[in-house]
Amino acid sequence: MGIAPATFTLGLWLLCACMLSVTASEVDTILIQGGTVVNHDQQFEGDVLIRGGLIAEVAPRIQAPAGARLLNASGCFVMPGGIDPHTHLDMPFMGTVTADDFYTGQAAALAGGTTYHIDFALPLLHDLLQGYRVWKERATRGCMDYSFHMAVTKWTHDVAADMAKLVAEGINSFKFFMAYKGSLQINDEELIEGLNRCKELGALPMVHAENGDMVAWMQEKLLAANVTGPEGHPLSRPPALEGEATGRAIRLAGVVGVPLYVVHVMSIDAMEEVARARQRGQRVIGEPVASGLALDESAVWDANFTRAAAFVMSPPLRSAEHAPALRKALASGVLQLVATDHAVFNSSQKGAGRRDFRRIPNGVNGIEERMHVVWQEMVVAGLSTPSEYVRMTSTAAAQIFNTYPRKGRLAAGSDADVIILDPRVKHTLGVGASHSPRMDTNVYEGKEVQGRVVSTISRGRLVWHEGVLDVAEGSGRYVPLPPFGALFEGMAEQARRAMQLPYGPTPVPRDNDGEAGEGGSKSCSAAGVL
Repeated sequence: MGIAPATFTLGLWLLCACMLSVTASEVDTILIQGGTVVNHDQQFEGDVLIRGGLIAEVAPRIQAPAGARLLNASGCFVMPGGIDPHTHLDMPFMGTVTADDFYTGQAAALAGGTTYHIDFALPLLHDLLQGYRVWKERATRGCMDYSFHMAVTKWTHDVAADMAKLVAEGINSFKFFMAYKGSLQINDEELIEGLNRCKELGALPMVHAENGDMVAWMQEKLLAANVTGPEGHPLSRPPALEGEATGRAIRLAGVVGVPLYVVHVMSIDAMEEVARARQRGQRVIGEPVASGLALDESAVWDANFTRAAAFVMSPPLRSAEHAPALRKALASGVLQLVATDHAVFNSSQKGAGRRDFRRIPNGVNGIEERMHVVWQEMVVAGLSTPSEYVRMTSTAAAQIFNTYPRKGRLAAGSDADVIILDPRVKHTLGVGASHSPRMDTNVYEGKEVQGRVVSTISRGRLVWHEGVLDVAEGSGRYVPLPPFGALFEGMAEQARRAMQLPYGPTPVPRDNDGEAGEGGSKSCSAAGVL
């Protein structure tokens, strides 16, 4: 399905606690020694040499170069830095702006082991190029590598032309909202045009799959029944509406003949639509988010409005049976990678919807917590191996968005985005543990996790180590993404074979209907025409 098959090698779990030590001053060369090196397709005890922002060598044993900074990773896992393919930093939305900007959000990400993310840029009054320019300016405050998706909120000839210009700028994915009626939502005709344009450009179409028309109808019904609190949010967006929209988008993409990426798969209904499509051989990627794997909707019924509103996101968190099903789907490969949909609003911002749940800004945190939450829910729980963890938190995203093996792998020549994870350290998530100063609520408050990222290296810089975050505002880097990634391989051949029907050639060669030749009506066989 466009993702390289992984050969999972199960190594011995190292039981001793990780002891990290620094034996030299800050230099350009770093040697990580004695850890368990983990890629999506291999796991072995070895060393990783970093020089000049790139990985220079990965081997069972590397002689330390003179002057290199040495990190002793004995007892730890050494892995590619995390990739979060779904974030919303410094984004205007629902009358406010997400609390984390590119500096605060990226700094927190690095403390949690994520070294690269792809943020969603929005058009400005449906103008894609203007939206791109605004997002580029906002991102100048950042401190790590990033790329962009672009949303399409209206279909015009100008939008189609601008999509090509953005592909030339390094954007290889476009998002289409099937929800948020009256603001971001597009109709099916616009979606079809967008899918076809993505096919032409080699860009991956992405969908927020909820039936927005039905959501709006449900909201009115609930308000009429005096349901105004946060619980109205999930009640107005039941799993069936996510499943219906997911299936509709998948079928439209299948007819157009283009791969499809379904963002934030939150329900069994949507997951099963993805599973059925992949079983048919369709190129569909399903993206769960950390919150959907670890949480349920019960907190939205909390009597404390501030706590309840903190959990409002779209699609909403689901009832308790959905998360275990999503985790199993992720473990089995039905779903491919884990994002966050990180869109933080503080309690004052969420308070705008105190008397009308429709006005609660939608979004939860996760950019810092994702790597730990996924490790807890998938590896500690016994559902996945460390290699599979690397696939779902890093490699799959790099492959899907066509930046592998530059990202998502520990190998010579790859970017030196590396984390060291101690599987024995226990810690508790929450506002007090967060490295974003903008958050006053946290949907993972009080969650205990076993396994912690104790060091993060971003482009060869040791930015998180021994509990100290050392990042520089404005040091971020835009990473352009080329079109026609692996998901597009073979699509032209699929289209060609689809036209080979058992009835004869297409288009059908025919004589001139109604014409009569000498001796009466004339007929000829297809074979005779050819």
